[in-house]
Amino acid sequence: MNFNKESYFLRQTTLPEIGEAGQTLLLQAKVLVIGCGGLGSPVAVYLAASGVGALHLVDFDTVSVSNLHRQVFYKTKDIHRPKAKVLAAEIKRRTPFTKVTFANKAVDKNSILKLISKFDVVVDATDSLPIKYLINDACVLAKKPLVYGSLYKFDGYAATFNVLDKDGDYSCNLRDAFPKIATDIPNCEEAGTMNPIVGLIALLQTNEVVKLLTKTGKLLTNQLLIYNALENSQFKMKLKKNKALDIKSIFENSDYVVETCENQLSALLISAEALKEKIGNSTLEIISILNNAEEFLPFKVDHKIPYNDFDVENFQPNFKKHYVIVCKKGITSYEISLKLKEKYPLLSVVSLSEGIINY
Repeated sequence: MNFNKESYFLRQTTLPEIGEAGQTLLLQAKVLVIGCGGLGSPVAVYLAASGVGALHLVDFDTVSVSNLHRQVFYKTKDIHRPKAKVLAAEIKRRTPFTKVTFANKAVDKNSILKLISKFDVVVDATDSLPIKYLINDACVLAKKPLVYGSLYKFDGYAATFNVLDKDGDYSCNLRDAFPKIATDIPNCEEAGTMNPIVGLIALLQTNEVVKLLTKTGKLLTNQLLIYNALENSQFKMKLKKNKALDIKSIFENSDYVVETCENQLSALLISAEALKEKIGNSTLEIISILNNAEEFLPFKVDHKIPYNDFDVENFQPNFKKHYVIVCKKGITSYEISLKLKEKYPLLSVVSLSEGIINY
């Protein structure tokens, strides 16, 4: 089917605030979307449909069954396929005027400054706090505007950071809202999230990018929008620039390590091989903390307690038992094991090393 740009974007260019001039700005723009999950996938598709000329998608992950309820541009046939590759192909089918490229890899400190230097706007659609701070700090150093989004249960957060104003100063960034990386906030996989809030925040991010590129409307700068899906309420938290923060020094001295199993104490771990030898032992008590009750378990567990319901303070241990805590990747199970050991030093408790996926 033959059609031109004028007809494709007619409903948008009809708006006097956008017009042909605004549409041209969109078509000339290059946007980087980091994370192609619940936030990044709709952001990328809607930005392409809005007329952004070039999109680059970055994500190291593959599509899983538990993604599909909120990452609606993926299909059951896409399970186990790279998210960035699948999403890029979807955009190419939908939007003929957008050049889309992708990378199936994680961003890191060594590569991020070079990566973001090529783009006009960066969209943070990740779900890892250390990576969010890495993206933020890199954008501050590279003087790139950053459209931020994050989720926690029924709450969603959106903001536009690091925008150059008329006075030559840059607006607030993530560290003006939260100076340090929190270590006790679980991601969506651990805490859970509801389908609609994901789409709402993604579209708020898309809206910010379009306004930023077309130079129209009022941006979410120097504030953090917090939306609650249960109450259908929103609150804008005002932010104040912390000029004492030395982002360059922070960037140089931070490793931005994503929560992994690398720094776990061996005394609190049990390998898959060792657990296989102990399966069936009457003193063994296995506790699963998977939030998805239907998640495949390669062995029988004695208790299924979702992460959000596991109350270490009220846990009543049997000191004659040997507890093994298991989860998908071995991260949250280690966290629970560590807390139990701190509260009950004499308790025999370990975490399944590297989780069920590597069992």
